[in-house]
Amino acid sequence: MGYTERVLEQVRKKYAYQPEFLQAVSEVFESLEKVIERNESLYEKEAILERITEPDRQIMFRVPWVDDSGKVRVNTGFRVQFNNSIGPYKGGLRLHPSVNLSVIKFLGFEQVFKNSLTGLPIGGGKGGSDFDPKGKSDREVMAFCQSFMTELCKYIGADTDVPAGDIGTGAREIGYMFGQYKRIRGLYEGVLTGKGLSYGGSLVRTQATGYGLLYLTEELLKCHGSGIDGKIVAVSGAGNVAIYAAEKAMQLGGKVVTLSDSNGWIYDKDGVDLDAVKEIKEVNRARLSEYTKYRPNAEYHEGRGVWSVKCDVALPCATQNELLIDDAKELVKNGVQAVCEGANMPTSIEATKYLQENGVLFVPGKAANAGGVATSALEMSQNSERLSWSFDEVDAKLGGIMTGIYHNIDDAAAEYDMKGNYVAGANIAGFAKVVDAMLAHGAC
Repeated sequence: MGYTERVLEQVRKKYAYQPEFLQAVSEVFESLEKVIERNESLYEKEAILERITEPDRQIMFRVPWVDDSGKVRVNTGFRVQFNNSIGPYKGGLRLHPSVNLSVIKFLGFEQVFKNSLTGLPIGGGKGGSDFDPKGKSDREVMAFCQSFMTELCKYIGADTDVPAGDIGTGAREIGYMFGQYKRIRGLYEGVLTGKGLSYGGSLVRTQATGYGLLYLTEELLKCHGSGIDGKIVAVSGAGNVAIYAAEKAMQLGGKVVTLSDSNGWIYDKDGVDLDAVKEIKEVNRARLSEYTKYRPNAEYHEGRGVWSVKCDVALPCATQNELLIDDAKELVKNGVQAVCEGANMPTSIEATKYLQENGVLFVPGKAANAGGVATSALEMSQNSERLSWSFDEVDAKLGGIMTGIYHNIDDAAAEYDMKGNYVAGANIAGFAKVVDAMLAHGAC
């Protein structure tokens, strides 16, 4: 049994109760076998794989808050600071009932490689809580966010750990958290990204993950002889990533025909009306079932099924493990050309392998959705310099980063005789930079 297999077996035994984390580690290790083989004795001596799979620290804490009826509620808060070899910890705060330590660890582990791929000096971390902001009043959300930040503020800072938004954590939540950090610490610094434009936020940050996904997808398709123009595009999700991925796909000439939320999905053969979706989701905070009131000829379906629609490009932008093996088979049967992940690990390992084996161009989230964290890092730069860049300036930087990521992962895969395997390329390219830094820092 080689070094990679031994460490993977140790991780599986130690964290058998953390399925999402184990899935992420297994996928990365499978890609890295050839890399590890070239340097096995050095990496084993320096315990590189043991160190890269063990977070620097895992913080869990109680979050008590008072609801509108005067009752005290209690949630659990998390922050996993995974690896800061190439810069301060950077990663979002997810507020969702599904949040647990396994989910936060998997997201933090993925973030290490994603942040490395951006080429920017940011390490990997992730955090959040099992609090659900849906259905809560603004006052209740503020009460939770202030309590959450009262504890989290002890562990973060502009040069230590810079959280951002994620599922359930938008501009409202970031604003409440930043206000509480400022109140307690007495510091006005770039400790959070995704802030409002009036207090240090960056233009393009709202659109960044979705736009970045399309910049990479467009480069991928161009390098294979086509582009988004004229393509039928299926998108899952109806949050920030999905909405702005759909917006940029349309700007590039694609026709987006689906979106989804946790209750169901819409199919609009004439192309999704994004103005209607934005009003439903961003203004009214309602469900996609309302969409047919705006577009009577569209279809709304309860439950899953967004990947059953015939499309050229599929962009899973909702949540982890939403595209399973049967979905992959349906996409292949319907002639899909490319699947690029807008969410974190939305495609199961079995589905990923099936897509790759059937000639589908597949780019994993750690590369394809890196636009959000890349623009967060650009926000950090603006905060440090006390500057605000124009929309076009930030957007141009984002486009350059995302096309650079595509060529980086393409080159890394080719170097190890895995041309076209962008999962392997992303893991190899991300790993190489982090390990170089870890070796330079010694046993720490």
